[in-house]
Amino acid sequence: MGKSLVAYFSASGVTEKVAKNLSSAIGADLFEIKPEQVYTMADLNWMDKKSRSSVEMNDRSSRPAIASKVADMTQYDTVFVGFPVWWYREPSIIDTFMEAYDFSGKKVIPFCTSGGSGLGDTAKNLQQLAPGAKVVDGKKFSPRASEKELKEWADQLLACVYEKQKG
Repeated sequence: MGKSLVAYFSASGVTEKVAKNLSSAIGADLFEIKPEQVYTMADLNWMDKKSRSSVEMNDRSSRPAIASKVADMTQYDTVFVGFPVWWYREPSIIDTFMEAYDFSGKKVIPFCTSGGSGLGDTAKNLQQLAPGAKVVDGKKFSPRASEKELKEWADQLLACVYEKQKG
């Protein structure tokens, strides 16, 4: 198994906690997917159809700009992609991230935080955005997910993915 990256977007800090715990647990590099224009509380008001997040999520072609890039994506074999679930899927900024790099030959593993809904069609969406990657089903985590829980999940998942490649 090669080098891993935990890339995450966190609007309110919840996903950031899980991403940092995962990175620490598995010894992966950490990269925050920061929007060029930071989301305000008004932007995140899902009950307002005119809020920024609502407008972005209703337009599947929306690609919010990202403030910085991963310096060298080629060094990673596995990329964990974390985010809060918005409207039963990954936020549009995750789509921007996925289209910004060549994931050919890499394993992409989504993980999320959510007050209720799970990953939905995220793996299928990410696979379409990174056709050369092997996108696997991810998992929804509680904001209180421990390093131990995250390490066990990642180790089991990676062992399974690499075993399938051998066979």
